[in-house]
Amino acid sequence: MKQEQGLVVEVYDGLAKIKVGRHAECTSCGACPSSRQVMVEAVNKIGAHPGQRVRFAMQEQNVLVGAFVVFVLPLLAAGLGAAAGWLLAPSLSVSAAQGSAGLALVALVLALGFVRSFDRRVARRQEMKPVIVEILAD
Repeated sequence: MKQEQGLVVEVYDGLAKIKVGRHAECTSCGACPSSRQVMVEAVNKIGAHPGQRVRFAMQEQNVLVGAFVVFVLPLLAAGLGAAAGWLLAPSLSVSAAQGSAGLALVALVLALGFVRSFDRRVARRQEMKPVIVEILAD
């Protein structure tokens, strides 16, 4: 399990929003909306309150699956779409470049739709969320 620390800023429905400073693994990513801090929603089984510093744990498998779906899957889809477009271009009566670009774009849009759907499904599943494991300080 990967563990991080952060500050609880809000508590609701058995969950807590935690403000987390970015770490070395995040500096080159840029996927998060904030350059210095991110907000994480975690399961709050131990009753942490706003203003408390906490340690939370994330399953590394969940992090890896999420990273694959968000970063790798769209690239793979676009590449496969481009290859399919190149192969199907003669039967579609278009140039190889047009077929490749067109199907790459279609595959990319479909993959991004899948990413959005995946994100919504994961957001509803408690077992995919980080879990607060320790209150460090008030």
